[in-house]
Amino acid sequence: MSGAGAPDFFYREAQRLGYVARSAFKLLQMQKQYRLIKPGSSVLDLGCAPGAWLQVACQSLGPLKSGGVAVGIDLKKVKVPPLCDARVQTVCADVMKLPKDKVRALSPQQKGFSVILSDMCPLVSGITTRDAALSIELGMRALDLAVGGAALPNLGDELDGSICDSDNSGVLQAGGHLVIKLLESEDVQEFSRMCKPLFRKASLLRPKATRSSSREIYLICQGLQSNARV
Repeated sequence: MSGAGAPDFFYREAQRLGYVARSAFKLLQMQKQYRLIKPGSSVLDLGCAPGAWLQVACQSLGPLKSGGVAVGIDLKKVKVPPLCDARVQTVCADVMKLPKDKVRALSPQQKGFSVILSDMCPLVSGITTRDAALSIELGMRALDLAVGGAALPNLGDELDGSICDSDNSGVLQAGGHLVIKLLESEDVQEFSRMCKPLFRKASLLRPKATRSSSREIYLICQGLQSNARV
């Protein structure tokens, strides 16, 4: 069980249904509201440990004959969890340092992914401003990975050499969807405004399965504009 507090409804349901974490219900809610992952989708899950989102992603891909893939990347070594089939694989790597060409090589025919999910979160220190800044940094990396640094002129110095690699092309396909977890702060609205011109729609969601003590919120970006993909 992750997080503080006594086992709650979502924790018990996760155990009953075979999900490795209660966070599965966050993605299940997004799926119900936005239908981000369709049969045959190619899904990239950033910060995939312990694998609950990979389980939901695999289920959302439909039957094996529908095709599709789900690739999880995490600093920790993550085993492919139960409820997943051969379309799921995991990679142990640091997303902040992983070149885009190596990420793209993990996608079908190396043509990029149709859905990118970032559940990355910094090690929370308890210092609100510091944690929020680190969260935005992780969000920036996910956005850069998706659309490419050249599509993000508004970032200025925020995408420095430690975040943005020399490959300026994104790995999210035109029309694709991007989900980014952030910690609530005054910067979240600015981050959202920056994303809106790049996508058909961008909205914020606090899933019902989020613990009451948590400050996390998800930015749901739908339909990458073809002119935004570099």
